[in-house]
Amino acid sequence: MECISIFDMLKIGVGPSSSHTLGPWRAAERWLAELKKQNIFNDITKITVHMYGSLSLTGKGHATDYAVMLGLSGADPEYIPVTEIHPLVQKIKETHMLCLGNEKEISFDPETDMVYNKKFLPFHANGLKFEALLSNGKKKSETYYSIGGGFVVVEERKRAKHKAAAFKTFPFPVQKGTELLQFCAQENKSISELVLENERSLRTDAQIDAEIQRIWSTMLECMYTGCHTEGKLPGGLNVKRRAFEMHQNLMGSVPYTTPEEWLLSIRQTEVKFRQILKWVSCFALSVNEVNASLGRVVTAPTNGSAGVIPAVLMYYMVIENHAGNFEHVKQFLLVAGEIGSIFKKGATISAAMGGCQAEIGVSSAMAAGALTELLGGTPEQVLMAAEIAMEHHLGLTCDPIGGLVQIPCIERNSMGAIKAINAAELALDSDPAEAKVPLDKVVQTMWETAKDMNSKYKETSEGGLAVGVFLSDC
Repeated sequence: MECISIFDMLKIGVGPSSSHTLGPWRAAERWLAELKKQNIFNDITKITVHMYGSLSLTGKGHATDYAVMLGLSGADPEYIPVTEIHPLVQKIKETHMLCLGNEKEISFDPETDMVYNKKFLPFHANGLKFEALLSNGKKKSETYYSIGGGFVVVEERKRAKHKAAAFKTFPFPVQKGTELLQFCAQENKSISELVLENERSLRTDAQIDAEIQRIWSTMLECMYTGCHTEGKLPGGLNVKRRAFEMHQNLMGSVPYTTPEEWLLSIRQTEVKFRQILKWVSCFALSVNEVNASLGRVVTAPTNGSAGVIPAVLMYYMVIENHAGNFEHVKQFLLVAGEIGSIFKKGATISAAMGGCQAEIGVSSAMAAGALTELLGGTPEQVLMAAEIAMEHHLGLTCDPIGGLVQIPCIERNSMGAIKAINAAELALDSDPAEAKVPLDKVVQTMWETAKDMNSKYKETSEGGLAVGVFLSDC
């Protein structure tokens, strides 16, 4: 059984993909740390990186090459100024030199030292092997798997050992929805209260609040940036940013200068039903346009689905409750993180393993459940909302055109957000005792559907829209 903190599910990083960008980035960092631990870092003379499966097929469109170079260079995805990303990568490409761990210069040519292999490794669709040539002529290599949401593992045996050790730290260990409900009833707590108790076994209240505030600030800044940036997205599809004009039309001339003032200004605008749909879509689009341009986002639970949760949270803050504050944000993210962890433990949050149902579907379920608790729903109604949201994403494929996290990925975030809000309302007006499909059953069904899905619909760009729409048409 697995111990997963909400801060494992909600990570700050750089777009466009948690599994293809953040994961390989973290894998490169881990590998360098291991080489230093073995006291052979200074003996490295050359490095070769092999990408397998989905990382090979859509890696360049997902900036896997950028992530590997940045990770090997010692840059941190949480803190590197995004304006420095392109210059740093361009310097490596032009000079064929890389400052390993920001400490040691070695030759590195991305054209020859990064090898793309369409072969799928047995453990996971996203395989990544780092190989170092040492000064004594020996080689040192390690294979990592980016399993979605920025999570990285070495191999199943080591992962299982880590899970067993980590799981002991939670006072209320939850693997399934039924266990979560049992603990809530036993302790007479809401889901957010129970999750907070688990988090307190890892961090102090001050640390928890500080990290949640950092996550929310990143989400808010991301939406603000997306709503105030016009132009086209990089990558060659010439996709026009839409959040900018949509936001301008919705805001009018209300004055503000910071993301926080912007939030207050939106609350002052007159909002009708049609505008609510546009606002939610605008928030979701803004995040994923930033994500598509290698901006800073929060995996929720992945980069490709990063827009759903902030969009639904903003819906609550600016539409449902104008007095919404940090405590509401905290409650929302605690619930969302827990629901996401249930899907990760019981199924997958990797599109390379489960298609887009594993990303947008899970994020919509997370947002639906979190919104339900904020609106006064019981723990049973929270899980019912999550189930409804996922039920209507089952079978959703991942077929990005050109291997880019743009079409249909960006729009899917707005659809996932709207479905989450609708699922919450349906759950709040329902009796969970009469529900025909429990959350655990839909998690199991999602995983069975994922295993049955043809690989060409799982982030390989070998089927669906990826081949049905020619790049020349874009």
